[in-house]
Amino acid sequence: MNPTSHDQPDAVTLQPVGHVVSPRDDLSDDNWGEVPAVIRLDSTRFGEDALFGLADFSHLEVVFHFHRVPEEKIETGARHPRGNTDWPLVGIFAQRGKNRPNRLVVSRCTLVKGEGHDIHVPGLDAIDGTPVFDIKPYLREFGPRGETEQPQWSVELMGEYY
Repeated sequence: MNPTSHDQPDAVTLQPVGHVVSPRDDLSDDNWGEVPAVIRLDSTRFGEDALFGLADFSHLEVVFHFHRVPEEKIETGARHPRGNTDWPLVGIFAQRGKNRPNRLVVSRCTLVKGEGHDIHVPGLDAIDGTPVFDIKPYLREFGPRGETEQPQWSVELMGEYY
C-alpha cells in the first residue's frame, strides 16, 4: 500500500517537556564535556513522579531543538562540515550539524541525579533555554549491534567536542 498525501501530516506540533538551564549561552561547537547542565521539567505538566526510576540509569538520551538557529541558516543539501574544505562535501543527513532541516537533536549524556523537577546532566550539548522534547534512559540494547564505522573526518571533528 502506497501512502497518499492525505496519509502524511503537513506538520507536527511538539510541546517541550522542559528546558535546559546552563551557564553556556554561546552557539560554539566544542568543549561541552565539563559544562554543567540541568533539564528542568515543566512542573505544570509533570509531577516529580515522572522521574521515578530514572536514577537507576547512568545515561540518558535527550531530544531537543536548536531553537536559536535561524531558519535562513538551515541546510538541506551537501556542505563541508563546519565549513572546513579539508573535509569532504557531505549531505546534511551524513553529519550532525545544528543547521539541520528541523533543527532536532538527539544527544546522549551522563545522568548525575534527578531532584524535584531537575535532571542534572553535565556535558549535554545544549545552551541555556533550549527546549527539550523528550528524555529517555539509555539502554545498551538500543545501541548499535556489532561494529560501527565512521569516516576519519568525523573523528577529527569530534576531537574537541566533549
